[in-house]
Order: sequence, then structure tokens, then C-alpha cells
Amino acid sequence: MAAITGSPYLSASPTVYTGPNTSLSQAVQTIWSKEILFQSMPILRFEQFAVKKTELGVQPGLTIHFMRYNNLGAASQLVEGVRMQTVALTASQFDITVAEQGFAIAVSELLLNASFDDVMASGSRLLGRNMALYLDGSARDTLYQASSVLYGYNKFALASAVRTPLSPFDHGTPATSIAGLTGLYSFTTAVVKDAVETLATKNVPRLGETYVCLLHPHQSRQLRDDPEFIEMTKYAAPGNFMLGEIGRLNDVVFIETTQITNNFVSGTSGPIYYNAVVLGDNAFGHAISLPVELRDGGILDFGREHALAWYAIWGLGLITDQAVITCSTN
Repeated sequence: MAAITGSPYLSASPTVYTGPNTSLSQAVQTIWSKEILFQSMPILRFEQFAVKKTELGVQPGLTIHFMRYNNLGAASQLVEGVRMQTVALTASQFDITVAEQGFAIAVSELLLNASFDDVMASGSRLLGRNMALYLDGSARDTLYQASSVLYGYNKFALASAVRTPLSPFDHGTPATSIAGLTGLYSFTTAVVKDAVETLATKNVPRLGETYVCLLHPHQSRQLRDDPEFIEMTKYAAPGNFMLGEIGRLNDVVFIETTQITNNFVSGTSGPIYYNAVVLGDNAFGHAISLPVELRDGGILDFGREHALAWYAIWGLGLITDQAVITCSTN
């Protein structure tokens, strides 16, 4: 028998419910929690460089403590017969507040039975991507809190309104502010060298053997024109590279991601500038009180509604301000 149009027994939107979620199914959670992590990994770029602290216990106020030891003073030559003097260790403590994070979807039993697709499996994949974009965006915004900023270089000599490329030995002139990014200030080798100089001068430890730069595909396209740029496939063994790694230059590894923010220069409709990030070790922290889980909403409305959500308790915070540099370029 065909359904009657306008029947009061059919929802106007049979794919979605708006009621609250109740109990969860542990069996479903175990399987799909692995699925959501698998789906999120190809998207995560910033989070892989966070210092992670995963103690489940938190202090009052939902805070987790991070500690950074201060450098020791200068050593000196010993004198025979004179007892060696000891000094105390000193450290700085950083608190990161954790909070609930999550996102949920719901579908009807009618949709599950009528669809040719495995709707719940597809939903879990979409939730995995949703979680990854949110987590990585939050990590990016945490790094943007750092105070150090560098700007792109103008690699053209302006004469009679004609853009003339500079000689290979002339790196051009950097902008001095966001307002100065008029469209010609690119992400060049000079920007990379300035960032390395700044971090090295501050004695910022490297992440392994190199510093790391996360940049937009538009910025990486500019950098690939440099003959000194080395593609990742020329030096990294299969599987021995970071997520999103595309190459290296001047002791910096480059991670390409569209999570880099882009903005219009204030007061204009263009040009656009992009905010790449160069960082060293111990730059920011990811405090995890409850790792991400994919949770089933349980039996709702006598089984007519099926809800699914990712849920976690975490927090992000900047640990070492001087270990992060934002590079703004056109």
C-alpha cells in the first residue's frame, strides 16, 4: 500500500530527530571509536606536534598541569680541595583547562531500512572528519596566540608599474605589518631563514633534527619554485615522514594544510594573506582527560531514532611563546 501524502504518521524529515540522547551502547562504541580515529588521522596536521598529557585525574577547576624546566646556569672549573657547590632545579608550571568537546548526528529507523547505503558507517566517517577539523583548528588557533610575527618578502623591483624579478642574490624587502601585505609579499626562502634565525637565537630546541613549518598550499607553491627546496620523496624512506610532509629547506620540514587561515588585508576586499606557523619543541600542549570516543545514543523512541556522536574531554594551551613564529605572506 502506498504511503498517503501528508500522513500524520510520517515525519516531515524522516532522516533527523531532535530529542535528547540517553544511554550508550558499549559494543558499538568499541568498534566505531577505532573507526573515528582512523578517519581523523589523514586530516590532523597541527596536533601531532603537541606535548600530550593524558592523566585522567584533574585538579579542581578541571585543570591539568604542564611543567617546563628552566636551563641550568653556566658551569665552571673545579678547584682541588674545594667542595662542589650544588644548585636547585627550577621550573615553570603551565595549567591547561579541559572541557567537554563533541558533535552528534541522528537518523531514523526508516532511513536505515530504506537507504541503499550503510548510513551509520558513513556517519561515523563524517564524524571522524568533523572531529579532526575541529581539533586541528583548535590547535592552530592555540599556536596563533604566540607573539612573534614575520612577514613576506617582495621579490619584485617595481619600475614603471612593471614587475621585474630581482636578481637571485637579492631577497627583496619584507613587509613590516599586515597592512603592508599588498599582494607581492611572498613566502620565500628569506622568510624561512628569518624564522630559523629567530628560533635559533632564542635557543629553541628543534623537533628532532629540524624545525617544522605548517603552511598553506598557496605558500608551498611559492616555495617550490626555489631550487634549494627538496621534495619529501627525495630524502624520506616510505613511511618515515610526518603527516602532510612535502619537503624541507634550511633545516625546516614543511607540512602542507588548508587549515592555515587566510584573511583579507584590513579595509580592502583583497589581497589575501596567509598565516603559516614555524615551531620548535615544547611549543604547545594537548591535555586529554578523556580520549575521543564515538558514542551510540542507545535505544530512543522505541528504536525509531538512532543517534551517534563523538565525545571527548580535552584542552589546548600555549606552553612556550618564543618557540612559535607566525609568518604572514600573500
